[in-house]
Amino acid sequence: MQLSEIIAEVEISSRSGDQDPRIGKIVFDSRQVEEGDLFVAILGLEVDGHRFIAKALQSGAAAVVYQDPGQELITGVPMIQVSSSRKALAQMASAYYGHPSRELSLVGVTGTNGKTTIASLLYQMHTLMGFPAGLLSTIQVLVGEEILPATHTTPDPLQINALLRKMVDRSIEYCFMEVSSHAIDQERIAGLDFNGGIFTNLTRDHLDYHKDFREYLEVKKRFFDELSEEAFALVNLDDKNGKVMLQNCRAAHHAYSLRSLCDFRAKIHEMHLEGSAMEINGQEVWVKLPGRFNAENLLCAYGASMLLGHHQDEVLSALSELNPVKGRFETFRSEKGTAAIVDYAHTPDALSNVLGTIREVNVGGGEIITVVGAGGNRDRGKRPQMAKIVAEMSHKVILTSDNPRDEDPEEILDDMMKGVPGSLLDRTMRIVSREEAIRTACIIAGNKDIILVAGKGHELTQEIKGEKKVFNDMEMLKQHLKG
Repeated sequence: MQLSEIIAEVEISSRSGDQDPRIGKIVFDSRQVEEGDLFVAILGLEVDGHRFIAKALQSGAAAVVYQDPGQELITGVPMIQVSSSRKALAQMASAYYGHPSRELSLVGVTGTNGKTTIASLLYQMHTLMGFPAGLLSTIQVLVGEEILPATHTTPDPLQINALLRKMVDRSIEYCFMEVSSHAIDQERIAGLDFNGGIFTNLTRDHLDYHKDFREYLEVKKRFFDELSEEAFALVNLDDKNGKVMLQNCRAAHHAYSLRSLCDFRAKIHEMHLEGSAMEINGQEVWVKLPGRFNAENLLCAYGASMLLGHHQDEVLSALSELNPVKGRFETFRSEKGTAAIVDYAHTPDALSNVLGTIREVNVGGGEIITVVGAGGNRDRGKRPQMAKIVAEMSHKVILTSDNPRDEDPEEILDDMMKGVPGSLLDRTMRIVSREEAIRTACIIAGNKDIILVAGKGHELTQEIKGEKKVFNDMEMLKQHLKG
């Protein structure tokens, strides 16, 4: 593809060199540059790509896109200055792969909690209804039935567009994609043509990255501000920020709620650990996912499917067949009757929702034993909040390691212990080893008790001091409950 075709939709501040070379590929890591490539200098959070322009040219780069106005111009190749090299990268990636997002129905899901579940449920539903579908999520990437590894909640623009092109080439009609606040802020989704945007909720998270909650909210809102008039915006009206997302949004406004009158409404008639009896827009349906937060997720998936033009009977039929998403309220019951639940909940609000559901379905009256930690090198402010919630909503608590990363696990637990009320210290233990914490929970659990292991969900590794070790919460539970 010629350079002129790749940069056709990029807003250019200045340019030197009028050559129009044929580009091999687009690269933003100078170590990957080969003869004929286009190098994009990204002003990163830790590394400034402008430092490696000379190296990229030595490796044969045919053109350079850069952001820093003070960059020294180098003759012999086109040097293209833009106001945001991140945004330019995303727009050029879309052009390079032939704008694949314009050839399928792309729906983005954003919010603090529920992104993975809703995107995965929509993928499941469309597959059940007979439509070829794709999924870009925290858990996995699916191109039809082909499973690919997921490295980020939202991949980089080159990966996104390469995957979308792969989907289009395989005649996939729908793609459901998690959209993180990091991806919005870093312009990874610029240049994508979304048919719909979904907002789940907004609670405290990622304040290690965003300056404050207001900035976090504004970043999420930017996704809806940039939707086209032809798209739909579907928001959770039970979250006060749902209406905020619709301000200045040009897309068609729609909402779902368990409490308010709106486009898509639901009631829960019965709730069990194995599922729930619900009524959605006047139609009764039994679903395999328990809990109020899952009722919201299912209602959202129903609403999005209806907005994509599907028939209500087909949508409800598919809804009743959906299975829980891996690591999201994933349940197991031992031979002696102890119930175990693995959930990704790693924010105060998510823990409150999960424990609230467990309390509602705990008809046997057993004790709730919660094993939970907090991630290292992340927002420290939420640690005591998380511990306070689990102490107040559980009968026994074991605070342990999550992914400590480069932090001292004991210091993370110190932060969490600050949130445990003095009157509840006698029901709280701290065990640094996550395996030992899970084993202890299994030992002390009775036949009617429920064990919740929260924080890591689907993750198959634990990151400690830069090393990722194999670790699976559900397998650990099964092993120790069997023992």
